[in-house]
Amino acid sequence: MIDRAAMTRQLRLHEGERLKPYRCTAGKLTIGVGRNLEDRGITAEESAYLLANDISREERELLRALPWVAKLDEVRQRVLLDMSFNMGLGTLLTFKRTLAAVHAGQYQQAAAMMLESRWAGQVGQRAQRLSRMMATGVAPRI
Repeated sequence: MIDRAAMTRQLRLHEGERLKPYRCTAGKLTIGVGRNLEDRGITAEESAYLLANDISREERELLRALPWVAKLDEVRQRVLLDMSFNMGLGTLLTFKRTLAAVHAGQYQQAAAMMLESRWAGQVGQRAQRLSRMMATGVAPRI
């Protein structure tokens, strides 16, 4: 069998490595060390790995920006993490009145404000589900 470390070094030398998608010389959407996303895509295992990393990163950023979120019950933490994952932390932080209501334990009010947002119109059922979770502290069976 080949020396995988040597092969990895060789391919990195020839392909380079880009951490954001780009078009290769053949015009294919590519990422990493020559991964052709159009023809090969990613596996379910790779998708799960990326998702786990994304959740961890988003949670760290959310707790850094809003440390009080750690004191919420798990369901309401998940609501805010889901929203942050979907729209980005910067946009979530613009929901000042909603976040203030959550922080104050006014969950029904926060849930209503979530549904009054432009975001709710964009994501539809996701907003409905997250609003119910915020209001009740109960997650639906998935």
